[in-house]
Amino acid sequence: MAVEDVDGTPASMGPRLRAAREHHGATLAGVSRATGISPSTLSRIETGRRKPTLEVLLRLSKEYGLSLDELAGTAPAPAAEPRATAPLSLGDDKVVLPLTRYVGGLHAHKHVLPARQDPPARPRQFSHDGYEWLCVLYGRLWLALGDQDLVLTPGDVAEFDTRIPHGMANVSLGGPAEYLVMFGPQGERQRPRTPPATARGTGDGRLLNERP
Repeated sequence: MAVEDVDGTPASMGPRLRAAREHHGATLAGVSRATGISPSTLSRIETGRRKPTLEVLLRLSKEYGLSLDELAGTAPAPAAEPRATAPLSLGDDKVVLPLTRYVGGLHAHKHVLPARQDPPARPRQFSHDGYEWLCVLYGRLWLALGDQDLVLTPGDVAEFDTRIPHGMANVSLGGPAEYLVMFGPQGERQRPRTPPATARGTGDGRLLNERP
């Protein structure tokens, strides 16, 4: 804090002292009786015509239940409590970890489907407004998109209009399937900023009934 800020602090306490008094519903006369400070002195301090002494500030601090830093306006802002990104447990034991917290725009989530011991039934499909990008991180994911059935493996990506009925299931027997989902407003599409590579990735998004 600069020297001029320190010098101006006592005089600048007036509005805060008045606000503290009014917050407690107290009058100048009432505070005077409680602290022994004359009403005229309190009035001059509140209007900035007099700088309060340390003794006066200590009395008022005790009366209003405020620290000296709070009266001076130099108290640090309370630290925001860390917001844990708690995973959400959904149906079929799916776990969804939100990666974004703001409202609107593009949202990202990590989905984890637990290991299975038996082949799953065809995923139940849903449709809604929006556009989705999906990338498989681990395992094998069954994407039922409309009347198509695709098996996606690590590194495979898919994007689709979520008005098309869609659903996912884990086809990795004995292990989980993990994938990232980015969901955006209706009409959003990916906007690549680099030239497309000539070589394709190893993921082939093969049909469910095709053999590897």
